[in-house]
Amino acid sequence: MQSSHLTNPDHHPVLLIDDDRKLCRLITGYLDPLGYAVTAAHTGPDGLALVLEHPWHAVLLDLMLPGMDGFEVLKRIRQKSDVPVLMLTNRGEEADRIVGLELGADDYLPKTVSSREMLARLRAVARRAHRDPSPHAAGADEDLHIGPLHIHTASRTTALGDKALHLTPVEYDLLLSLARAVGRIKSREQLLEEIRERNYEVFDRSIDVHISALRKKLGDDPKTPRFIRTVRTAGYSLMHPDAD
Repeated sequence: MQSSHLTNPDHHPVLLIDDDRKLCRLITGYLDPLGYAVTAAHTGPDGLALVLEHPWHAVLLDLMLPGMDGFEVLKRIRQKSDVPVLMLTNRGEEADRIVGLELGADDYLPKTVSSREMLARLRAVARRAHRDPSPHAAGADEDLHIGPLHIHTASRTTALGDKALHLTPVEYDLLLSLARAVGRIKSREQLLEEIRERNYEVFDRSIDVHISALRKKLGDDPKTPRFIRTVRTAGYSLMHPDAD
């Protein structure tokens, strides 16, 4: 394990889980002057242990790791933590990206990506997870209550009855978008465009993957949905569960 001033209050702590030590040194050297304290772990089990031991601004997670692959690490992270996770991989197949998103990744980057784009994506996922909404933003202080579903916009938290829902930043933004248009259809293209505006990774099936994850967390059966309804060829609609 390689650590870099983890306790420095002027730096955002970032955990990098990757067995490529040269790449870890390059990423650490790039991010350090920009206000990030990078701690590197080189195996899946070591990285997972660190995720659960300390609070992190974000996690950069390689897919191919010794001891435990990135998918399994991510799965176990999501059982305990909502920390933003950016997956790094040499494998760019859409199937891999879909699996990562289904397990709760916030974004996906190939290792060939430029340093500047990596920084932009890191800032974007962390901002969405940690920011306090501007008091002047439209609807920033608006709490939404749709039956037992409660969305607290100031804290970006959600609950179903008295049970907190642990959503990724992408899932939260999609749910908020649907909730603000409750009863109305949002096309897949509209939702994709909103995700693009927030600098998330998008591709053909990403909206479907995130909606599927939301349904699972809401306890929704897609065949007889209580909250999120699929409107064939049109998009998705969030329904009031007490509506006829």
